[in-house]
Amino acid sequence: MAGALDMVLTPKGLRFGGRMYPCTIGKAGITSHKREGDGATPRGAHRIVGMLFRPDRIVQPTDWAVPIGPGDLWSDDPKDHAYNTLVQAPYPHSHEVLRRADPLYDLVLLTDWNWPDAVAGRGSAIFIHQWRCPGYPTEGCIALRRVDLYAIACRITRHTRLIVP
Repeated sequence: MAGALDMVLTPKGLRFGGRMYPCTIGKAGITSHKREGDGATPRGAHRIVGMLFRPDRIVQPTDWAVPIGPGDLWSDDPKDHAYNTLVQAPYPHSHEVLRRADPLYDLVLLTDWNWPDAVAGRGSAIFIHQWRCPGYPTEGCIALRRVDLYAIACRITRHTRLIVP
């Protein structure tokens, strides 16, 4: 059952704190059998385990948000020993750059999907981040308008969950 601090994905958007926020999900919809690269958003109750932000672009939304540095990457290579964790450049394995030229990762809420003990191929990070534009799907993450993402980030706690029914 969802608590007052939880974000709940619904057909109308992401419900949090008595409000409904428009959002987008993975291009392949929702799945109970997430795999690396499938473009799906995994079903379940996912804890929020961290928050990253670009200090050169936005104000720190909470005291537990961690700045994204120039060399910060996220390993998405199932064969890598550091699969589904924050790593530093230079990095020889497949990864995502967290300090992007576009604003998608200016603020990132990290979920515990396949973390901290990642199972190879089960899918790397499910982030909550800024969307490209309304209706544009993600690779499996949840995406929101910048203003909505920031408003949520300022109000969540370390006990908040993302619930994907």
